[in-house]
Amino acid sequence: MNTACVHSCRWRYRLGFLFVLFATLLLHCLPVWAATRSEILIGTQLPLTGVHSGEGQEQKWAYEEAVKDVNAKGGIFVKEYGRKLPVRLIIEDDESNAGKSVLAVEHLIKFHKVDMLLSGFAETDGVIPACVTAEKYKKYYHASISWTPPWLKHNFKWSTLFFFDVEQGAAVPFQLWDSMPKDKRPKKPALVIEDVADGRTLASLFQSVSRKYGYNFALFETLPKGSRDYSALILKAKSLGVDAILIYSSETDCIAFIRQMKKNDFSVGYFHGWKGTWSGKFWKELGKDAQYILCDGFWSMDFPLSGARELGERYQKQFGESSVSIGCTYALAQILWQAIEKAGTLDGKKVRNAVLTNRFDTVMGPVKYQPNGVAIFVSTANQWIDGKQELVYPFKWSRTSVKMAPPWKDR
Repeated sequence: MNTACVHSCRWRYRLGFLFVLFATLLLHCLPVWAATRSEILIGTQLPLTGVHSGEGQEQKWAYEEAVKDVNAKGGIFVKEYGRKLPVRLIIEDDESNAGKSVLAVEHLIKFHKVDMLLSGFAETDGVIPACVTAEKYKKYYHASISWTPPWLKHNFKWSTLFFFDVEQGAAVPFQLWDSMPKDKRPKKPALVIEDVADGRTLASLFQSVSRKYGYNFALFETLPKGSRDYSALILKAKSLGVDAILIYSSETDCIAFIRQMKKNDFSVGYFHGWKGTWSGKFWKELGKDAQYILCDGFWSMDFPLSGARELGERYQKQFGESSVSIGCTYALAQILWQAIEKAGTLDGKKVRNAVLTNRFDTVMGPVKYQPNGVAIFVSTANQWIDGKQELVYPFKWSRTSVKMAPPWKDR
């Protein structure tokens, strides 16, 4: 054997020995490295400013309370690390803007290195853009507050969705009308919808579902997003004798719309809002002008469910008002905490699988996801009475019935 071959064999032997040595050291060190893991990083992008800021602040509070509560118990037990780990929540402001939601999620993933993500707010402005971004980076995004059909179209593999069925939600006002004496039911309702994708989805359902219940809209109008002058639409509704309004729009636009209704001396007995009429900011801005207005909701502290009243009272004690949203996002965090423990790991794919294959106990009651990644709850209706949102739907849990609003001069 020549000298070159001898040297070659020696180098191969040495490299092989070094590789085996390195692999052995790596295997011995892995448990030590694992033991150094000190916390679970959860990211979320929320609308803390912009048109959805009122809703975003409520969502922020719910997530922070859920983190506080689980950490008070020592954190979440993760089998992979052999102990409980505390949760640290990292929040980015998406400013109620779809493009900034994408940037916020990217920053949470690439800069903060979060393990998983909790939902933002509003389908087109936050949730679906965030889910698309999380899919790109293969990071689990535990979503809520998005209509199911548009979310399902994306066939997400790194997200799940916890929300109400949009058709059930669209039927709520007509079920409420049917519960009234016949002479009190709206005769000429109007439908006013923000001109965005999720608004158009809801508008189509309102129109088809209304016919099933025997109601027809005397007026259907779309609102340009962010518009501030509604006087022409209001005067048109007034001239047609409209006696009820269903509106889907942002909180900012709903507040402006109601102020301009009063300015034009136009009132309706039944005014029901989706998205824009349920946060505490709505009552703070309008005061008694918000009296009798209805809002959609995701939850109520009046639900006869474990932990519901306690959570609502904590919120009331801190802010002096009630909320119809905090239970949903608090429950979303509860589901994620339980799924992490059931999965025994911080691997997002395995945690998502645990979400899909287990049952969870929450302040929204028991939750079970479908194979398509969706879990459904019941949309509520609440009416603003003296600064509190009184639950009027679902009927089985409501303590009062809808009250029709008198003219402005009699309020």
